[in-house]
Amino acid sequence: MAVLDILKYPDETLKQISDPVESFDKGLQKFLADLEETMRAGPGGVGIAAPQVGKFRRIAIVDVSAKPRSSKREVKHNGCMILINPEIKTWDGMKIGREGCMSVPDYTGNVIRAEKITLQASNAQGELIEYECVAYEARAVQHELDHLDGLLFLDRLVSRRTDLFKRKVYK
Repeated sequence: MAVLDILKYPDETLKQISDPVESFDKGLQKFLADLEETMRAGPGGVGIAAPQVGKFRRIAIVDVSAKPRSSKREVKHNGCMILINPEIKTWDGMKIGREGCMSVPDYTGNVIRAEKITLQASNAQGELIEYECVAYEARAVQHELDHLDGLLFLDRLVSRRTDLFKRKVYK
């Protein structure tokens, strides 16, 4: 396995729309392992999409299971989701929340996302699975799926003037 290089804004290739995955072969399995290792190598990384490493295929990985408790409640999650050719089927409720991105390492911003979604995606073996995601996990999935359509959280900011923030550096 290898940690892959992450494309950074303003790299224009991040705007590219990704193609569907058609072959679930050993090459895909190796890429998925490298992509997951890359996600876990980043500080606070809970998701990554293939376009962030220059592979323009409809692949994302989301795993919020390591997120600490918030407000004395467990963060609901589906574990590590390998999402290949994902499609959001339903969404409900909208909420503003702060987002960051490995491809935009110097900033965070306020983005409106659905609070609850259902989606279908193939897993690493090509089996179609349906997921229900809520709260933080739903936000993370929507964020990663945007990458597959060439969008960054910067494209969804509530206001560029008031909702973009320089990321704090902790020592």
